[in-house]
Amino acid sequence: MNFIEAIVLGIIQGSTEFLPISSTGHLTVAGKLMNLISDQNPQQWTSFIAVIQLGTLLAVFVYFWRDIISIIRDFLKDNWFNHVKFSQQTLHSKMGWYLVIATLPVVVIGLVFKDIIEGIFTKNLYVIAASLIVLAIILAIAEKFAKLNRKNDDLNWRDALIIGVAQAFALIPGSSRSGTTITAGLFLGFNRETAARFSFLMSIPAVAASGLLQFYQATKYIDKTGFVDLIIATIVSGVVGYLSIEFLLKYLKTKSMFVFIVYRIIVGVAIIVFLAAGILNK
Repeated sequence: MNFIEAIVLGIIQGSTEFLPISSTGHLTVAGKLMNLISDQNPQQWTSFIAVIQLGTLLAVFVYFWRDIISIIRDFLKDNWFNHVKFSQQTLHSKMGWYLVIATLPVVVIGLVFKDIIEGIFTKNLYVIAASLIVLAIILAIAEKFAKLNRKNDDLNWRDALIIGVAQAFALIPGSSRSGTTITAGLFLGFNRETAARFSFLMSIPAVAASGLLQFYQATKYIDKTGFVDLIIATIVSGVVGYLSIEFLLKYLKTKSMFVFIVYRIIVGVAIIVFLAAGILNK
């Protein structure tokens, strides 16, 4: 990997992490085209993807810093210092619990299927293409039939658990973390902006744990030059990620997910065509 490739991958990560189009899928296609993915050592690419997600994680912290501070402050105040009954806790304090509940499924499933997730399955372009198309269809159904009349203060623990299970499905390459969680939010009746905001907030624990663990493990796969490229890609992904969050939240206030549905189908079909033509290797 060189300097330019690191910047390109950072841009791809930052621009696709929060849009429901699969950052892993786009990064893997780019990695294949750049000949950066080793079949003998697929864990190196998995580590790279997980680490540069820390850049987009920082983007979430920066964009939602007021919400995050309020959640932590009220959660500690109501549960650690004052022991307030859950029903009487503030909305921010309850949100802290909802984020914990939403994180549990991905932690459990991630640990159980760790070897599969980190192995060659993650780089299989047929799996990525199928996931892009299948979730596009599910998202289209959600857009068609969802009521979209629930807001942030309507969230409860059951919603958090269901959306958390949806986040676990994002471990399938090509499905998209924001795609699965926003889709679940729509099915539960939340408006698009609320579903997206909760999706971004609930990404913090999972991405932080995954990224920090993979950063530690990446030390045995990446040399000193590789670390420089990794840092560059991570910084770029953070800057672009912040702009992506801002764009999507404003976009969803007035527009549907239709453009992302069409895009996912086009990309999924294109990958299959390129595989059949030998332009890409699975």
